Amino acid sequence: VLAVLNQHLNTRTFLVGERVSLADITVACSMLWLYKQVLEPSFRQSYPNATRWFTTCVNQPQFKAVLGEVKLCEKMAQFDAKKFADMQPKKETPPKKEKGGKEAAKPQEKKEKKKEEKKPAPEEEMDDCDAALASEPKAKDPFAHLPKSSFVMDEFKRKYSNEDTMKVAIPHFWEHFDHEGYSIWYGQYKYPEELTLTFKSCNLITGMFQRLDKLRKNAFASVILFGTNNDSSISGIWIFRGQDLAFTLSQDWQIDYESYDWRKLDSKSEECKTMVKEYFAWEGTFEHVGKDFNQGKIFK
Repeated sequence: VLAVLNQHLNTRTFLVGERVSLADITVACSMLWLYKQVLEPSFRQSYPNATRWFTTCVNQPQFKAVLGEVKLCEKMAQFDAKKFADMQPKKETPPKKEKGGKEAAKPQEKKEKKKEEKKPAPEEEMDDCDAALASEPKAKDPFAHLPKSSFVMDEFKRKYSNEDTMKVAIPHFWEHFDHEGYSIWYGQYKYPEELTLTFKSCNLITGMFQRLDKLRKNAFASVILFGTNNDSSISGIWIFRGQDLAFTLSQDWQIDYESYDWRKLDSKSEECKTMVKEYFAWEGTFEHVGKDFNQGKIFK
């Protein structure tokens, strides 16, 4: 497990995204006693990325407020058989019997019975992990200020995923599209001269999609790589809830979008309808691109 974690963190500061997330809190708290009691320096040397990530997490102010100062293990804790035996409950000695096989009578003391008031059960104490999770502030919905729309994005996504794109999905899209509640944007990668091998360019698109995971509920996109190795370009059609470019609504969504030029399309224009058709279906002339279709990625 440590080897997998170490490899995953080779190019990442945190487990997901560019800041501490629920994933970091959960995994770091699960490994707390491992780092405090077991992983001595010689063992940690094989996992520098995992150790760097763990120390980064536990030194965040929010972690320190719950866990206090976390000191890494200097020497692996050893099992002490004597201490373990002392901690075990001792067996009670059976009462002695009188001659004839009868147990010795025990003097009984009269005890006054006191009515005990029922006390509320004490609240169960949270462990370090639960406390850290509870202290994480809940993120606000960036789209909460927008009115409810008649366009059901999930319904369109099901049509797009399960039925014919040209005959069913695209007609459904235009039949139900809310021109006031949603907007359509064209995005083009600014630095095509930096694109080399096509598989690396595709990884660029996939990485952007992964970092926008929380945007999926209110967005849809078809992004296409055009051209060949060392002569390619990236562009796509994005559908967002609201009339603004959605990336500006949350800092978590602003990592990649500045690498693209964005243009809002008139959703009722023929140009927009043609581009939606070509990008959604991955076929057409793509006259504005000037390169052949290579492969596409869908954000949904």
